[in-house]
Amino acid sequence: MLRLTKKADYSLIALKHFAARQKHTGEAVSAKEVADDCGIPLPVLSKLLQKLGKSGFLVSEYGTNGGYRLARDPRRISALEVIRAIDGPIVLASCFTEHAYCGHSTRCTVKRPLKRIHEGILRLLDSVSIEDMLHDSEEERPEFLQTPLVALQGAPKSLATEGSLRK
Repeated sequence: MLRLTKKADYSLIALKHFAARQKHTGEAVSAKEVADDCGIPLPVLSKLLQKLGKSGFLVSEYGTNGGYRLARDPRRISALEVIRAIDGPIVLASCFTEHAYCGHSTRCTVKRPLKRIHEGILRLLDSVSIEDMLHDSEEERPEFLQTPLVALQGAPKSLATEGSLRK
């Protein structure tokens, strides 16, 4: 099953929290405050914040008003970048890995369709920024986020739903 790891999920939640705080107050935020506000265990969050810092998403500030803040504009941080930084490559099927080997490759009938799905998922994750995640209600979301996933380019026409990009 395709699913975000808890670490990637927590990382996206934390980055959204930092983006919201920066937008409203511009202040750095402590790890404890993020953990308390977002319901993320502090030891887990602390390790993730270190990794996010080393990956160039956060900067830390020391002192009385210290904490973390985004190192980049939230419009320039994609979900895909964050997930890859935390979990490594996103792979839908083993045949899409760097050293792909599959005993069925000569007779596989689903590799190309799965490749299109894989690429569509990567494009979608790359198109969603931390800034986009700040929009909570569907009316405020960019139109592409209101479109069902099956309506993405490359999805079979039989799966496209009414009101999607395919008409």
